[in-house]
Amino acid sequence: MNAESQTSAHERIYRILRGRILLGEVAPGHPMTLRGLAQEFGVSMTPAREAVRRLAAEGALTLSTSGRVSTPELSPDRIEELAAIRALLEPELAARALPRAHLALIDRMQSIHSSLSETVVKRDAVGYIRTNLEFHRALYLRAQAPAMLALAEQLWLQLGPTMRALYGRLNRTEAPHHHRLIIAALRAGDEPGLRLAVRADVTQGLRLLIT
Repeated sequence: MNAESQTSAHERIYRILRGRILLGEVAPGHPMTLRGLAQEFGVSMTPAREAVRRLAAEGALTLSTSGRVSTPELSPDRIEELAAIRALLEPELAARALPRAHLALIDRMQSIHSSLSETVVKRDAVGYIRTNLEFHRALYLRAQAPAMLALAEQLWLQLGPTMRALYGRLNRTEAPHHHRLIIAALRAGDEPGLRLAVRADVTQGLRLLIT
């Protein structure tokens, strides 16, 4: 395999694994092997290793000195830390987006929220996580703060498997009511209310895993 092919293979493995982790398709502590990944994707060990190293640098995988690869099992302290960062970062993104939150965006977020309700009815955990992230990303993109959004997405990536575990614990019967508060605050141009609703939405569930 030449260098260009290895780069292409590495990028493909990275993106597929990243998507699985982000959407909670793998559980916390799920083990992997470089050999197994190489066989799954039909590549040599080198691109598999590079993809794993890249994800480990982003906190999405743990890579031990012995070569053991797994999704992280977050301690209560680590979950609390990530929740606290989200509570600082995401309300700021939402507030920056508020002046650019035109009616078409708000209507789109309402539509996404309705789709989220459908995933709850279907008990579709991965679909729930995907749609929930789509709801938040749609708003945060309007903040025009790419560095802040990249930080938020890295937090989502680290929390992906944990969010899957949280979904099972919450046993939801309806979409998050904080989303309705977010939409209402956007329609009213209410920045304090928007900050409060986003902060509650991104932290309330995670803190159930700490108690």
